[in-house]
Amino acid sequence: MTETIKTTRRQLLKMGAGAAVLPLFNINHTFADEVIYDGGAFDAGGAVLRMGEWGGAWGELVRKFLLDDFEKKYNCRIEYDSTWPWFPKYIAGGVKNPPLDIGNWNMPEMFKTAAVGDFFLGIDEIVPNVPNAKNLWPFATANGVGITWAFNQYGYAYRSDLVDTPPVAFIDAWKAAFAGKRGTYVTPSTLQMVFFLVACRVFGKDQYDLEAGYKAMKEFMPAKISDFTGNMKTLLDRGEVILGVLEDAEPLQARDAGAPFGFAYWQELQPILTQTYTVSRYSEPMQKKLAFALLNETLEPEFMKNMGSVFYLRPCVSNAILPDNLVKAGIENGADTMSKFWIPDWKAYLEQEADIVETVNTIFAG
Repeated sequence: MTETIKTTRRQLLKMGAGAAVLPLFNINHTFADEVIYDGGAFDAGGAVLRMGEWGGAWGELVRKFLLDDFEKKYNCRIEYDSTWPWFPKYIAGGVKNPPLDIGNWNMPEMFKTAAVGDFFLGIDEIVPNVPNAKNLWPFATANGVGITWAFNQYGYAYRSDLVDTPPVAFIDAWKAAFAGKRGTYVTPSTLQMVFFLVACRVFGKDQYDLEAGYKAMKEFMPAKISDFTGNMKTLLDRGEVILGVLEDAEPLQARDAGAPFGFAYWQELQPILTQTYTVSRYSEPMQKKLAFALLNETLEPEFMKNMGSVFYLRPCVSNAILPDNLVKAGIENGADTMSKFWIPDWKAYLEQEADIVETVNTIFAG
């Protein structure tokens, strides 16, 4: 079967003129069959595993809780790349020359990359080589591209000392009391994408009702538009924003540290910010085997508990033990809880992304 990198005119314009000379590749879909991993330790002979992950304190703790021991256990070296985004790197190298062997993604960019070429192994190829995958909740593999290993939940962070009536639902952010002091994000942010799609659903027929979403964004203004979550927290700290779109980790951290922060989970829909690993189809066999082993170690309850204790991450495995901070926040790791979460149809969003971005940017610009 012949596959090509499928690129639209708008994507080419976004990636720059150099993308117009992308090569074509013949894809051998049995390439992964040579690699089998059964869960045991092995000697990788000093092989280098190229890993895409977030930087800063996150990267430091991934190394502390996982990678340092992993390198010793498997006699390998992790080449840690935190210079996001990954998408242009995959496009530049082409399908058979992946820049990473294993990468951690938020879903929109992951789906965008998967849509333009056969870069990644499928779930059906990964799961048999990751023994701990047997403990995953069903939603963790439902995307079909990678293994979701952890997540946070979306909602509104608010200043509990400055808000008279705390929000309890998604629509509450549109109340006049928050005008000019509510916040969301620039259109490339996954948080804004999710906020927009939930608005389409809540104010319209479904998540595909873009006109309802545009109308909701107009009525949301005036608002502060932030470029990342750390900046939103700063705006909340200063009181420039008293209610902002956020995932629950940072406000729960702040509240536990004594800051006057509250957090309201959306009731109408309950979307989540996921952390999802992919394995590159055309990585070398040893690198694929190491990627499977690393995924397997990531799904160990101890690692998930350690990451949750610092970053308030929730685990995607049924056998996880929640750290005290998550238990204190009332978070549970049960089948009933997991069944309520909602993940947007990212493929449909990406098909309309250029028009959505252009329209919403115009609304935000006033």
